[in-house]
Amino acid sequence: MFLLGLTGSIGMGKSTTAKMFQELGCAVWDADAAVHRLYSKNGLAVEPFSKVFPESFVNGEVSRPALKQIIQSDPSALKRIETIVHPLVAKDRADFLADVKSDIVVLDIPLLFETGGDAAMDATACVFVDDETQEARVLERGTMTRDQFLAIKAKQMPAAEKCAKSTYVIQTDTLEHATSQVQKVVSTIRSQLNA
Repeated sequence: MFLLGLTGSIGMGKSTTAKMFQELGCAVWDADAAVHRLYSKNGLAVEPFSKVFPESFVNGEVSRPALKQIIQSDPSALKRIETIVHPLVAKDRADFLADVKSDIVVLDIPLLFETGGDAAMDATACVFVDDETQEARVLERGTMTRDQFLAIKAKQMPAAEKCAKSTYVIQTDTLEHATSQVQKVVSTIRSQLNA
């Protein structure tokens, strides 16, 4: 089993690129989706959060907006939140990997390099698009203001640095261009596996 870490900054097209890998027969594990599972009703994070941060507990699940407010009023809370979430995410990923039958497994992890997760990968791929396109994509979603986007971007490793650290860089300027690059990455990895 070949582990490919997929990363990229907000608005770069990572989710779309992950689907392209899936369409080519790769198994895909999504860190953000894992967090959503953990926070939802009966998710494994619900009980610990209800004890440590009872104010984050809304309608039987962990509320992301409530967590954001907790972190804004007490920045030190982020470390306590990560202490709860990171081991649960690691378990979710381990359970996924234990059941996988695919030759290539794509682990979609936004903070792959920031958390040192790249050390466990056989290779890494970073999605990339220019700054103007990135900002336009994020603001088109209508889920955040420009200031919120810039604050998130400031916390992430610069895109150029992520690209420099990656085995593969996938430009997501057009769907066609991104698709052809994903196909090339998959065929390169499969030729290595079959060598």
